[in-house]
Amino acid sequence: MKAAIYNNYGGPEVLKISDVNKPIHKENEILIRIKATAVNSGDIRLRKADPFAVRLFFGLTKPKLTILGSVYSGEVEEAGTQVSRFKKGDLVFGHTNMKFGAYAEYISVDENSSVQIKPSNISHTEAATIPFGGVTALHFIKKAKIELNQKVLIIGASGAVGSAAVQLAKSLGAHVTAVCSGSSAELVKSLGADEVVDYTKENFANKKQSYDLVMDAVNAAKISDCISVLKPKGKLILSAAGFSQMMRGSFTSVFSNKKVIMGVISHCKEDILKLKELIETGKYKPVVEKTYSLIELPQAHAFVEKGHKKGNIAVLV
Repeated sequence: MKAAIYNNYGGPEVLKISDVNKPIHKENEILIRIKATAVNSGDIRLRKADPFAVRLFFGLTKPKLTILGSVYSGEVEEAGTQVSRFKKGDLVFGHTNMKFGAYAEYISVDENSSVQIKPSNISHTEAATIPFGGVTALHFIKKAKIELNQKVLIIGASGAVGSAAVQLAKSLGAHVTAVCSGSSAELVKSLGADEVVDYTKENFANKKQSYDLVMDAVNAAKISDCISVLKPKGKLILSAAGFSQMMRGSFTSVFSNKKVIMGVISHCKEDILKLKELIETGKYKPVVEKTYSLIELPQAHAFVEKGHKKGNIAVLV
């Protein structure tokens, strides 16, 4: 099969299209013919080995996993003899968790991993973009326990995680203020944002408004600014926090009446199912800015690495 592989850490140019062995599925696995995948921040971090700690888990001098890609949408080509949830011909979408491997024509996954039947009202291209941003946003928003009519501020609202968070918060009845560039204002309003703050013109911390929940989806704001606009007992989500932000967040949770939510997300098929249900009932829609082919993957990585994408970048396999 064709796959995009990388044998060394570095820039987008390290990604090469090669012929590799097609995976052999086990008795409890399904073999999926991938129709589409997507480029996410996790793929960028692993490709660059940035931060350096990536090397401690994925290979000190060169990558142990040579095929990136953590999300997919496609068709079940074969099902193992012990598989009961899926059959040949089923259209599915999901997340590979930490196995990666979706930058390829085929992938085999455990039937009980983060995989579900694809929503019937969206394409494979759209479906492949859902599990990364959608699951990340859902993980943190569930932890925050948003209540009806609470005021929520989402920083980085036009990105993969932010655009998902806007829609999920609205589905729970929150009043959402989105922080993004002016060029993305109409997009986030179409997703349900009640107000928009253009960060290129003003700092949300200067607006003299307070919120029950603040979510920084892109690690772009000062933690002090986020904390300053929280109501007493308010919550701050740092979904993209680095080490220093996590230290500051832990200090805040311990020594103030405000709670900081952060850490590694968990993946499960139930979250994929929840997103599928929201999509099929019209409460959540995928946001795809650009679509590339597998052979154009280096260009897709270069575009994502600029840090200004709107929603998601899909890749047709």
